[in-house]
Amino acid sequence: MSLWVSRLGRAAAARGRRGSPGPGSAALGSVLLRARIHTSPEQSLQYGWLAYMLGERASKKFRVHSKVFTVEGNLSSGKGRLAQQIAEKLGMKYFPEADIHYQDRISGDGKLLPEKFNGFCSLEKFYTDPRSPDGHSYRLQSWIFGNRLLQYADALEHLLSTGQGVVLERSPYSDFVFLDAMFKQGYIHKRCLDHYNEVKEISISELLPPHLVIYVDVPVSEVQRMIQEKGKPYEKKVSPSYLQSIEDAYKRTFLPEISESSEVLQYTATAAEDVEKVIEDIEYLKFDKGPWLEQDDVSFHHLRLHVQDKAGVLDSVSIPRFVPEITIGGSEYDKLYYEYRSLPGRKYKAGYNADVGDKWIWLK
Repeated sequence: MSLWVSRLGRAAAARGRRGSPGPGSAALGSVLLRARIHTSPEQSLQYGWLAYMLGERASKKFRVHSKVFTVEGNLSSGKGRLAQQIAEKLGMKYFPEADIHYQDRISGDGKLLPEKFNGFCSLEKFYTDPRSPDGHSYRLQSWIFGNRLLQYADALEHLLSTGQGVVLERSPYSDFVFLDAMFKQGYIHKRCLDHYNEVKEISISELLPPHLVIYVDVPVSEVQRMIQEKGKPYEKKVSPSYLQSIEDAYKRTFLPEISESSEVLQYTATAAEDVEKVIEDIEYLKFDKGPWLEQDDVSFHHLRLHVQDKAGVLDSVSIPRFVPEITIGGSEYDKLYYEYRSLPGRKYKAGYNADVGDKWIWLK
């Protein structure tokens, strides 16, 4: 079974949408079905068909900067600083880059959980032994992709529920540059690449791409220098050829492909430091292409229902394929699942756990 399923629960069993119940599914249903109504994290209000029928419309909240921007670039390229500055200048919400602990920080009691609840992976192990024979490299990137997908869903939900635009560091649309680099460096098998591409195609087909992608172009030699100066000890072990493969994937594949549906701006590291000029360039963009132009309040309603259902969002990363690198046995899965559900704030969905201070549960 997929490692993601052990974190967010057996969504299929909880919703009763497919398949016959397996061992233990009755207990699972009794745990999850009691908390199946979603509560908006921004407004603490339920959103669904009733809200839509009563006049709730995303388009009424949209303003000039009600958009999705992502800032891309190699490691230590300064993209985080630029993303935060853009968000501050334009009154948008900034989302720092999602890491393996993204779900930990926004759920339960907010404490970071051990590796066994986070895909059995760590960045330190990757940089130390990227060719680990136990398949760790793909386990890591698969787990990070799931976290990026969750964060992107959170960002879309924020935009649709409040009208405030969002700025993210990287996204599930660009995540493949790391997997592509891993494959070219011989860190992962071809089966991992095939599985990832299938998961990515299915998952992002339910979303809308960024309105704008900003790419900070920093030469690999400069990236290496910055890592040696400011990076963590284990990051300093990164291979120059791996960094070059990331840059190649950005320039040869991601940027040409995303430019068909999103606006693209590219800057050198020096030019990216002039945030006022970047803002000026953004203001000149027409945003006259991409699937956002084809949306209406009905499609925004369906998108909002989708992105607020985080278990549903992650259904796509748990497709039934046997990939040794990310598959665990049934007994181990059950042990992890029930151990995870026993942790503070994780027995029910967010907002329904009295053990972490959630209140008025019976009214939700």
